[in-house]
Amino acid sequence: MSKEKLLTMNGICKSFPGVKALDKAQFDLEAGEIHALLGENGAGKSTLIKVLTGIEIKDEGTIVMDKKEISPQSPIDAQNAGISTVYQEVNLCPDLSVAENVFIGREPRKGMHIDWKTVNERTRQLLKDFDLDINVEERLDNYSVAIQQMIAIARAVDVNAKVLILDEPTSSLSNQEVKKLFEIMNMLKGKGMGIVFVTHFLDQVYEVSDRITILRNGSYVGTYEAANLPMIELVGKMIGKDYSSLEAIPKGSSDEEDYEELVRIENGSSEDISDINVSLGKGEVTGFSGLLGSGRSEIARLIFGADKKTGGKTIIEGQERDIRNPLDAIKNDMAFCPEDRKKEGIVGDLTIRENIIIALQSKRGIFHKISKKEADEIADRLIKELAIKTPSADQKIKNLSGGNQQKVILARWLATNPKLLILDEPTRGIDIGAKAEIQKTIVDLAKDGMSCIFISSEIDEMDRCCSRMFVLKDKKIVGTLKGDEISQNAIMKLMAGGTEV
Repeated sequence: MSKEKLLTMNGICKSFPGVKALDKAQFDLEAGEIHALLGENGAGKSTLIKVLTGIEIKDEGTIVMDKKEISPQSPIDAQNAGISTVYQEVNLCPDLSVAENVFIGREPRKGMHIDWKTVNERTRQLLKDFDLDINVEERLDNYSVAIQQMIAIARAVDVNAKVLILDEPTSSLSNQEVKKLFEIMNMLKGKGMGIVFVTHFLDQVYEVSDRITILRNGSYVGTYEAANLPMIELVGKMIGKDYSSLEAIPKGSSDEEDYEELVRIENGSSEDISDINVSLGKGEVTGFSGLLGSGRSEIARLIFGADKKTGGKTIIEGQERDIRNPLDAIKNDMAFCPEDRKKEGIVGDLTIRENIIIALQSKRGIFHKISKKEADEIADRLIKELAIKTPSADQKIKNLSGGNQQKVILARWLATNPKLLILDEPTRGIDIGAKAEIQKTIVDLAKDGMSCIFISSEIDEMDRCCSRMFVLKDKKIVGTLKGDEISQNAIMKLMAGGTEV
């Protein structure tokens, strides 16, 4: 018999300029359950949570909480309705004490003054439920991230929350700390609280969740009992592929080992990943495949020096090189089109020409300025080669479509004539025609001898483009496929339950 419905969201729609983030999405939560909300990047998870917590206002749909329709206009509205959220980045004040953080904004008073004795005593009692025996008068930043996470949850619970949203709560925790968090979640579940668990760690989903709801491209895919949904089917539903219907696509012989190596990473480590070993061949398109959070972008950022290297070696054409930052990488003939083109890619108020020559100017240095004539020639040539739709190179890049912005970023790096081109989600959010053009460009560049790293959430386009594939799970490489070994079946099997190699 199903439990009481604590929360129901139906027909939720939310649009931003040029993007329909949610299209009739739905979600429900029962009292006394842990319900995982899953989906790849762009699936709509974050927007749905923001709508529920009043950070964004829905365009359409209904939210019913405790049999009463609500429409949160702010996080305070949501909190007053009994909905609390603990985000991945602990949203507390490190300079204040533990007790001050727990009661900030709602301190008990004696007359005109805060009753600090009561604040501290009530905090001690609250944290006992979480098996936390700490000095509540100490500054918060004296404690570990795990303890800060528990304090954030304790605060959320103490504001009379009936629904607790945990957004990637385990991303910075050790295995032991995750185990402790799960004990707390189960304790709260036993008291009748409904918990929404947003995570990209699928093993953890199965360890602690009762039900799973999946979103894809802003739409509702389905809600499933965790115990009855095999992980391989879960992966298929998240990425939009029916596992049983997938066919391997012939890729040529998998026995070919005669490629010439360009770059090798030996035991590469950063703050986010460790002991990574990859080899990249000249003229190869190498894929890094895995679900969100698997470590695919972190490897790319490590190779390019965008994330600080904490260990390991980078070997380029047989010589060890010290790649400490992106400028080192650029000077070693590497190029990187990042995942977030708005944040890390385009410079919106600069022209297309200026955006194209930025990386080349960095590579040459400030004492070798690119002339206006050369800049024009470079920009005009690449605009033509990549079929960038623009009236002229003087157009501001922010006025272009997403697909054309992506082509400008690609042009920027091609202007540096790299030996290694790293492309992280180069086709996300762009139309089908632009996707096909970028995929063709990648394959053509490899045919001309350039090495490419291609990262995409869409397995089918990686399958079409890549000649070698590293598959990741939980920030470890769990398999390497090459030639005719590469198929969507094989990739999904490794993503769902691969064995580390």
